[in-house]
Amino acid sequence: MELAPITLSFDGGSVVVEGGESEQRDKLPGCRFDPRIRQHRAEGRYYRAIVEALREEKTPYTDNARAYEPVKWNLKADREPFPHQTEGLDTWWRERGQGVVVLPTGTGKTFLAMLAILRAGRPALVVTPTIDLLNQWYGLLKDGFGVEVGLLGGGSYDIQPLTVATYDSAYIHLERWGNKFGLLVCDECHHLPGPSYQMIAAGSIAPFRLGLTATPERADGQDAMLAGLLGPIVYRREITQLAGEFLAEYRTERVYVELTPAELKSYLANRDHFRQFAASRGISLGAQGGWQKFVFLCQRSSAGRRAFKAYLDQKRMERAPEAKMAKLEELLKNHHSDRILIFTADNATVYRIARKHLVPAITHQTKAKERKQILERFHSGAYPILVTSQVLNEGVDVPAASVGIVLSGSGTTRENVQRLGRLLRKYGDKQALLYEVVARGTSEEYTSDRRRQHTAFR
Repeated sequence: MELAPITLSFDGGSVVVEGGESEQRDKLPGCRFDPRIRQHRAEGRYYRAIVEALREEKTPYTDNARAYEPVKWNLKADREPFPHQTEGLDTWWRERGQGVVVLPTGTGKTFLAMLAILRAGRPALVVTPTIDLLNQWYGLLKDGFGVEVGLLGGGSYDIQPLTVATYDSAYIHLERWGNKFGLLVCDECHHLPGPSYQMIAAGSIAPFRLGLTATPERADGQDAMLAGLLGPIVYRREITQLAGEFLAEYRTERVYVELTPAELKSYLANRDHFRQFAASRGISLGAQGGWQKFVFLCQRSSAGRRAFKAYLDQKRMERAPEAKMAKLEELLKNHHSDRILIFTADNATVYRIARKHLVPAITHQTKAKERKQILERFHSGAYPILVTSQVLNEGVDVPAASVGIVLSGSGTTRENVQRLGRLLRKYGDKQALLYEVVARGTSEEYTSDRRRQHTAFR
């Protein structure tokens, strides 16, 4: 019996399947009947699987979903790829051009992606988490391929066969670009499993998909979603495997300081206060959802607000006690000839250090032009020291930095690895050194143990 023809079309992040028999459509990957339009539809990510299933069954079909054609890209590269770049690319291609490549910061993930664009030979969209990375990718792609590069983000809306977008703009404009690209590249793809951002990959029909990250694991466990959105991890190399030849040699050192008796007394009193409040409301702060419940209840009474203030006060005490400030001054003197990055968990400590030591600071409040100028002067050596909170954790190239001092931070291994990664780009014969200053007798000891659970710190 001759099979009835099927028509595929794109509709706001999904593939609509019309024609044929209902039983045929039910069997197609990801297809479900949508009573609103009385047709079958599937998320855009199933486009490739649907087409392959139709071809395998020799079912005639008309493809009105795809709005792109193959492209013969020309890459102007003046260097040979490193072995890990070639291996990563070849492994990704053997996995049918889908999957995540995990490489440390500074080992050439961007160049690997450019090689993937060349090999896939399709219009490509590169998605990045920040405006800084958007601009970096824009310049590299334009120089590398010698073509006009589109921009989605930072006030720009220009779609070209080769386009760079922020995650925010890619999500907002999904309906307009979802069927225009055959390759989707997600930089820092650990951001992708977020509630909104995952729609970028789910709604795109791109048959080829590449995720790039140094740290795929997420504290909420949602990194497991990457396999369904981009493909599984197909290639991975850690810092310890590439240090020396492709990254700077490095070492890490944990330095302990003691609170003063007055600080310790205040710290323990505040800690006991908010923990007793939580316990009296049946809240386990270590349990899933416990923190959210604590914050919610703290807003509902004066006792709760006092408990939350106690929490903040004990946090401030462990993040920036006098002993940490003294240790910082000592380390700055010991490394007076090095380029130093100081990391903290909060802006208040950043500005305190900036005022005391008369050094430039970068926070989320720093304007783009000022931030660019500070980074350029840091790289040139005009500014030998730079203090920041969390905005330099990823996506910023500071190869001259050789010493990092972590005064405070979260308990996530990702943040710790990202901060180490700021120091590891090859730059002459530098030896990188990351200090982690920890207040004894506080919860920072536990936090420090948690964030060091990565091979780079063993």
